[in-house]
Amino acid sequence: MTIKANLIDIRNKTIKPSIVEVTDARITSIKETKEECYSYILPGFIDSHIHIESSMLVPSEFARLATLHGSVATVSDPHEIANVLGLDGVDFMLENASKTNFKFYFGASPCVPATPFETSGDILDLEAVTKLLKNPKIKFLSEVMNFPGVLANDADMMGKIAAAKNEGKPIDGHAPGLRGEDLSIYIDAGISTDHEAFTYEEALEKLQKGMKILIREGSAAKNFDALHSLIDEHHENMMFCSDDKHPDDLLKGHINEMVVRAISLGHDLFDVLEMACINPIEHYNLDVGTLRVGDSADFILVSDLKEFRVLQTVIDGKTVAQEGKTLLKSVKVNSVNKFEALTKEAKDFYLPECENMEVIQVVDHELITYEKILHKIDKDVLKIAVINRYENSAIKGIAHVKGFGLSVGAIASSVAHDSHNIIVVGCSDKAMAEAANLVLNAKGGISAVGKGESHLLRLGVGGIMSSEDAFEVASEYEAIDAFVKNTLNSTLSAPFMTLSFMALLVIPEIKLSDKGLFDGRSFHFIAPCKS
Repeated sequence: MTIKANLIDIRNKTIKPSIVEVTDARITSIKETKEECYSYILPGFIDSHIHIESSMLVPSEFARLATLHGSVATVSDPHEIANVLGLDGVDFMLENASKTNFKFYFGASPCVPATPFETSGDILDLEAVTKLLKNPKIKFLSEVMNFPGVLANDADMMGKIAAAKNEGKPIDGHAPGLRGEDLSIYIDAGISTDHEAFTYEEALEKLQKGMKILIREGSAAKNFDALHSLIDEHHENMMFCSDDKHPDDLLKGHINEMVVRAISLGHDLFDVLEMACINPIEHYNLDVGTLRVGDSADFILVSDLKEFRVLQTVIDGKTVAQEGKTLLKSVKVNSVNKFEALTKEAKDFYLPECENMEVIQVVDHELITYEKILHKIDKDVLKIAVINRYENSAIKGIAHVKGFGLSVGAIASSVAHDSHNIIVVGCSDKAMAEAANLVLNAKGGISAVGKGESHLLRLGVGGIMSSEDAFEVASEYEAIDAFVKNTLNSTLSAPFMTLSFMALLVIPEIKLSDKGLFDGRSFHFIAPCKS
């Protein structure tokens, strides 16, 4: 393969017309040319923190969309599937990822489940995490969400951190809002990154104390606007990530979108590309090329340095996407799952009213929620429930939520971070039962129920991913998302993504598990009626 283009040398901050020769998946020659070049060649983009499962696609299908946008690699935490199926789930991700030409780098998840206050399908204990870290395919210890455990010097948590240190592998963080002395203790434990900073001040403190900050722009959590002004002075310690990205959003763009936005705001081209293409490789020790002789031939061609329209994506010397079309083929998927819960009735969702109701206040584009006390059912106050999918039992997790904007019907999902029980929100108990039962009968999926109309996207792989064609899944998701917004009248930009995080107990202020309403600040259950 011979490529003639303007070569962007990110490290040396130069752009020169060049001829690049590729032989046997390696770059064998780079020579300057006096010929005029119209396109630009640069290293491929890397998502520095993502849960592939949140795309609702298996890795091989995720790659078919990501490569369209110039992505060549991901730093992936498989804790979604691990919460459902344990080590078998991680093995599934590794095996499926190996069948396609894309560079997936997985971590060992230390917080499966995220807390002991929910029911998960499996547990990754110290022995399991240590085993994973010894696998050369596992490149890092995934996000340490149990920061109270670190602060308390919890033996299990600290043992997993020690195991990563013993293998010389970096340790990812997850510490929304953590500041001051507690942050210092957390960092001193060896935790090197955070993608959860949601204010400039918080991110700056973490950078000043030695952490690397990942600017996140996912389907629900969006922190680019709050953090991008840090790029000019701190780019060498920053990266881009999406964390959780739904299939319709992935079809539209990936890390390339943040690159374009950052440059349009006046940030230096080379600083931005360092974050998108170089820093993840160096931090996580990834085998991804950076356009040097001898490197793996992983690069992209783009039309210009403003819109970055991707003309060609090359991985290991093979073209995997060209002019908006994927060249990667779908692969056969052997589905895996775990589902024991049976269908529910409207009466199962009964929750008595009271004078001082605890209400989860949702904020669009944020994973943080707020505690609200209401004295009556107000406008847009809906019922929310979490159903244990791993056994057939009565519903214990029922509360009220505000901010979804539904005026009719209900939506449900078996994607509910991180244990992936069934989560449902709705305007009536009857609608909630109908939406939940669509998911329960399908053994996984997302559903929406209105007046005489219902939609279901089946997710048969662990109840969180589809084995179907990526483009079809993206289309189906777009249709059900539009139904929720246009017919059920949700005011959220990503109602299903927001719903999925209402069960993530490690992000304050209050959330809901299958065991009850939970305060993520005090790490204790609270009653749905405040005394």
